Amino acid sequence: MTIVQPTLWGDLDPGLEAVPASAAPAPGVHAVASSAGVTNHDTFTVLRGHTERIVAHSSDRMAWLRARAMGITATDVARLASLRAVHAVVADKRYGSRFSGNVYTEHGREREPVIAAWVAATHGIEPSAHLFHAAANRAHLATPDGVGHDGDGRLVLAEIKTTAKGWRGIPRHYLRQIWWQQYVLGADRTLFVWERHDDFVPAHDEPECRWVDRDDDQIRVLIDLADRVLDTLRRDRV
Repeated sequence: MTIVQPTLWGDLDPGLEAVPASAAPAPGVHAVASSAGVTNHDTFTVLRGHTERIVAHSSDRMAWLRARAMGITATDVARLASLRAVHAVVADKRYGSRFSGNVYTEHGREREPVIAAWVAATHGIEPSAHLFHAAANRAHLATPDGVGHDGDGRLVLAEIKTTAKGWRGIPRHYLRQIWWQQYVLGADRTLFVWERHDDFVPAHDEPECRWVDRDDDQIRVLIDLADRVLDTLRRDRV
């Protein structure tokens, strides 16, 4: 397997062309198979198999951190709620974030393998620790917690969280993270899985979960904001 390093410039893979806007399918049409056997996701890119777009694995900490620093990840995109947020993300990418974790993030890291095993056993979505880049932009990066296929062979993802709060719905910043991962890997659905805890003790025997469908309109907004971050960083390097 060829490991492709990302670039801040978001250059296209050789032989890979973005689909022009004029070629976009009608609204609500998410994927269309071409005569060449390549899948076309709305207007964004001609997609290759996600396994061909692995950048790094979390076990190689230095390569992992370097690759993430050179692009924009789903964690970064989760913060992009508005144009104002672009400046905050730029600052963190430029100078580094002051946040290094706390007892809640440590609890999440400890519980994630246990929850991931439950996801694999109940939904067939295997744990993943790979960093992927988008088909048409190597600076667009994502690391879903799980990657698998549904009964029809379509790519599906999983995202795992722990929380001390009772959620009525999925927090908006997590939805942005999910949509970005779907865009990067070319998936239509993500199983969002969360485990609530009371003083770091799981509140239930099993986590809760909900499917989240791809939203190409939201993805377009996120791509625009992400590219604003990357464009600002690129100007700083010139």
